[in-house]
Amino acid sequence: MRLLVTGGAGYIGSVVALHLLRAGHEVTVLDDLSTGHADAVPDGAEFVEGGLDAAGAVVGRTTFDGVLHFAAKSVVGESVEHPERYWHNNVGGTMALLDALRTAGVPRLVFSSTAATYGQPEEVPITETAATRPTNPYGASKLTVDLMLASEAAAHGLGAMSLRYFNVAGAVDRYGERHATETHLIPIALQVAAGRRDSLAVYGEDYPTPDGTCVRDYIHVDDLARAHLAALDAAAPGEHRVYNLGNGAGFSVRQVVEAVREVTGQPVPTSSAPRRAGDPATLVASSAKIREDFDWVPVHPAIEDMVSDAWRFTQEYL
Repeated sequence: MRLLVTGGAGYIGSVVALHLLRAGHEVTVLDDLSTGHADAVPDGAEFVEGGLDAAGAVVGRTTFDGVLHFAAKSVVGESVEHPERYWHNNVGGTMALLDALRTAGVPRLVFSSTAATYGQPEEVPITETAATRPTNPYGASKLTVDLMLASEAAAHGLGAMSLRYFNVAGAVDRYGERHATETHLIPIALQVAAGRRDSLAVYGEDYPTPDGTCVRDYIHVDDLARAHLAALDAAAPGEHRVYNLGNGAGFSVRQVVEAVREVTGQPVPTSSAPRRAGDPATLVASSAKIREDFDWVPVHPAIEDMVSDAWRFTQEYL
């Protein structure tokens, strides 16, 4: 298939683009490089530098069989301080993309959504039928796009898939996680292990969890990419389907730190910090539905494997 990957110079988008190329597809990457990196665009993919407002020109000059949409702002704290950026880019940008796809007759789209659409869960693990009550503009903007896709599918026949996941980790070859301002636990812990930070702050140690620290679902970026390809193949005209992606089990902050220590052989000092407002004790997504429908299972479920691949990337490419 001939495919467009928006945000394909970013962490997850670049790994998905790599998988698509290895599967024999033709890939065009559209990215404005505001958070992505030109050298993360896989060899063999066409690269167009631009934002979602350029999607019309890109889609209009060729015939695409589908789009995988990763171009979004995704920092929760920033979304609270500057919500307008998230409504403008995540919602307004996606609307521009959908207008372009409708005009060009592109039949399918896979959307990188988020389990942040659920907000504070009433039950764990979280299923696709859970109530959606996002607690920040980032999650709200992603939920808005999910709703947009449902109406686009019903009214205009788009085959759409929304994949919701929490924490993505690991790396594939030279494609890994690198942000100008890092907010994710594993990269920060690896920066401490590499001597680039003095210590890692643990926000809250009195949660109702086995060791007192927050528990989160982590999924290897390679497993995530395979799920996106399966969703692309399964997209059906006029249908919008939502799937959670997760490990099925969570890892606490302490477990992640211990895994980093084990993999790197470094002490990784930590410091205690107060709880952050709005941080639930446990967030774990059920992926039973996608396992059943697509026969998808994570092949890298161990946190040590995710950390090991991320550490290799850190040492070789950062």
